[in-house]
Amino acid sequence: MTDRFEQFAALHVPGNPLILVNVWDAGSAQAVASAGARAIATGSSSVAAAHGVGDAEVLEIDLALANAARIVAAVDLPVTIDFEGGYAVDPASLAANVTRLAATGAVGCNFEDQVIGGEGLHETGFQAQRIAAIRAATGPAFFINARTDIFLQAKADAHDVAKADAAIERARAYAEAGASGFFVPGLADLDLLARICDASPLPVNFMAFPGAPDAAAVAQAGVARISHGPFPFRAAMQALEESARALLS
Repeated sequence: MTDRFEQFAALHVPGNPLILVNVWDAGSAQAVASAGARAIATGSSSVAAAHGVGDAEVLEIDLALANAARIVAAVDLPVTIDFEGGYAVDPASLAANVTRLAATGAVGCNFEDQVIGGEGLHETGFQAQRIAAIRAATGPAFFINARTDIFLQAKADAHDVAKADAAIERARAYAEAGASGFFVPGLADLDLLARICDASPLPVNFMAFPGAPDAAAVAQAGVARISHGPFPFRAAMQALEESARALLS
């Protein structure tokens, strides 16, 4: 297991990013593994939708953990789980929940700073405390991919240097608290992305989406990880619906 943690961390290379095609269950994980993936990652939106519920921790934690365990058991690759806000606010409860996640065999998780079920972001210092609690509970090797929702919560035309610098401030605080990576979903401006990659003490994760810069361009900006979020699930469901329509017509 230690080798798997190290294997996953070593895949985060600025300029030569790890590509993650986000999955939602054991079957989709096996399909992505068969395609040549070097690691497996879930997307919370896709997992929730596959269970017929909405995102933002609507899926019960026991179901989320059971799904994670099945994915880990289904593939011979490192698996990281999108664990949203950890199903808790206070650091002690959060640490207990992530300890349960680590017990599934996952090598890491996404952990976001938005207020689940509320508005805005957790204050930087408090989010750092939460990250520190996860690190203390899981040990040094568990990959905490600290996500900031600064850019998701603002329209693209409002993405500017000030927001990038606010993200860099969070990256530094999260790194000091023990995070392993820094995720900036929603940001597509290559200049701002490069600014963050240059200043972040953590490897930076970009989320691909339709119309975003391609993998080569974001790699050149210094990104170390590219996730595909809910889009593989949406494409699969669209293909299923179209197939079903043809069969039923």
